Amino acid sequence: MITTRRLIAQARAREEAMAKVDELLATASGTAHDVDGQVEVTVDARGKLLRLWLAPSAVNLGDRLGPLIVEIAQAAMREATQDGYNKVALLLGEDMTVMIERMTGMPAPARAEDDDPGMTVEEFQRLRAERLGAAAPEAASAVPSAEDEDAYWESFDPASLRSDR
Repeated sequence: MITTRRLIAQARAREEAMAKVDELLATASGTAHDVDGQVEVTVDARGKLLRLWLAPSAVNLGDRLGPLIVEIAQAAMREATQDGYNKVALLLGEDMTVMIERMTGMPAPARAEDDDPGMTVEEFQRLRAERLGAAAPEAASAVPSAEDEDAYWESFDPASLRSDR
């Protein structure tokens, strides 16, 4: 049963969490670079330029340099926006974050229709089997030993997973 005290405590907790959103967004940033590694841009979640790095060879781009910097800055901004949403989602939860996305009209970049959908379950399992050293597909379906499982999780990179958050 939900009591009045519990509702008040939940409201206070939500209010404290909302007060932390500004602090979180101040720490969010995104970095992007071109495929040739000639331009790298870092921006914060509000779009403020934090770092612009140009390789000496970037001078050879001529008139293409300006548009390339803008394109890279836009990619960095998408990265910063996603970083901000990721941090807010950890604090406020998925439902509140989706509500914020709707209110601002800025959906998380990971929800974009043209975004890379990431790896499939089958691809993930195949890569996992390779990491664990399974020689045959039958070995991939076998139950791994506790040692194999521990070794897997020690080397596991969560960035390899596809997520909207």
